[in-house]
Amino acid sequence: MGERIALATRDGAPFSAWHAPHQDARRGGLVILHAIWGVTPHIRELSDTLAQQGYEVIAPALLDAADAPFPQANTEPAILDQRMAMGEATGWGLSTLPRVQACIDALDGPVFAMGFCFGGTTAWLAAARCAGLSGVSSFYGGDVVQFIGEVPTVPTALHFGKTDPLIPPADVEAIQAAHPDLPVWLYDAGHAFVAPNGYHADSARLAMLRTLQLFQRGGGNRGEA
Repeated sequence: MGERIALATRDGAPFSAWHAPHQDARRGGLVILHAIWGVTPHIRELSDTLAQQGYEVIAPALLDAADAPFPQANTEPAILDQRMAMGEATGWGLSTLPRVQACIDALDGPVFAMGFCFGGTTAWLAAARCAGLSGVSSFYGGDVVQFIGEVPTVPTALHFGKTDPLIPPADVEAIQAAHPDLPVWLYDAGHAFVAPNGYHADSARLAMLRTLQLFQRGGGNRGEA
């Protein structure tokens, strides 16, 4: 359903993305921000699935060069250190925000964003720093706590697993204390509970339901097909 497209930031820097046109009455635009592995088959499939529900989806490659191929596997443990170093080089998503903004700019409103792990932190930053969003859902963003002083300018929800070995409970508690007005949801799951490598069906379904409800409250209602 979707296809690879070429985009550029406002200053002309090229990058690639997966684009899935809405397949039902339009609910809005949606930017999906990937985990450290890139625009994996899972991210592309999720984009296509949400397009079937009425969202026009763009999933940008946040870490890779414009001509780099999309991954053929959802995880590649042999290159984890390399990918983590790439994530760290961006300031855990900070320097990728021009790509996120370009995706927002390319979509008709209302525009929403969701992100996972590395992309979950990036989504948190986008909620505070990007223009044109109407709602953001951040899933298990391991470095959100590093940016705890950021203040989202749009309705934002965060989702964490209670048994996530990568995100200590103390970090989640600190985020809750710093942002008592935001929904911070905890699930009986570990890390990556929406992704194939950590999938927990009940938690994934509930988190996605809450996310889509957040988007609906932000104007993501069905429009014309």
